[in-house]
Amino acid sequence: MKVGFIGLGIMGKPMAKNILKAGFDLVVTNRSKASVKELVALGASSAQSAKEVAQQVDVLITMLPNSPQVKEVVLGKNGVIDGIKEGTVVIDMSSIAPLASQEISAQLSKKGVELLDAPVSGGEPKAIEGTLSVMVGGKKEVFDKFYELMMSMASSVVYTGKVGAGNTTKLANQIIVALNIAGMCEALVLATKAGVEPELVYEAIRGGLAGSTVLDAKAPLIMDRKFEPGFKINLHIKDLQNALDTAHEIGAPIHLTAAVMEIMQAMKAQGEDHLDHGGLIRYYERLSKVEVKR
Repeated sequence: MKVGFIGLGIMGKPMAKNILKAGFDLVVTNRSKASVKELVALGASSAQSAKEVAQQVDVLITMLPNSPQVKEVVLGKNGVIDGIKEGTVVIDMSSIAPLASQEISAQLSKKGVELLDAPVSGGEPKAIEGTLSVMVGGKKEVFDKFYELMMSMASSVVYTGKVGAGNTTKLANQIIVALNIAGMCEALVLATKAGVEPELVYEAIRGGLAGSTVLDAKAPLIMDRKFEPGFKINLHIKDLQNALDTAHEIGAPIHLTAAVMEIMQAMKAQGEDHLDHGGLIRYYERLSKVEVKR
């Protein structure tokens, strides 16, 4: 099986490396050529355009920032759709709006091409480890055929329904992560302001009902003042905007999501949207005039 991969960013590059490690024949392209050279040095071959990748492969993976970029790469000039052969499958692992996935799928289907929307969760550390969680929408028989390929990048690959269901599931995931981070930040700032050591609070609550993957992943980094991005605030803003847009379209109330979105927008206004989303603590620290640290 020959695999194409477009989008070698913070997430895409380690994902592509794991595909190579699993023994797949890989063709890559990317706007930044340094990442292409790195993959070529590991055994991949390169192409000059999305069209050129599509002409060579049996399945093509995209990992791009948002809906407009996926539409441009797949449906635009010299895009995937210009070179792809009937029977090829596109797996879009970007986190985009569910309706965008459905629009792209409709255009590809005219050329006899199936789409899986398969966004991921886990951030850069799990992309590097190959332990991402993947949530997939599309035809079940297509999912089954490419399950092992997706598992080369993941520890969990779950079928969620028709095209668009993968990205709907990812929006649900991002809402829960955002609200978890905000709640954790409020709690740790409260403890610090009250004169209680935040590390002791963390150790006391992590084994109970308040414990979570988010708490274990982010609280230690916050207390060590490490805000290098595993997942940037500006990308979480993008996901929450897609969640809000989708909620408005279908009439679903997501009031808490809107509140956290405003906090993230305040971080952006401060020029801090390049930080990891755990950096949300800084918003609360400024208001409370404390710093959460060990």
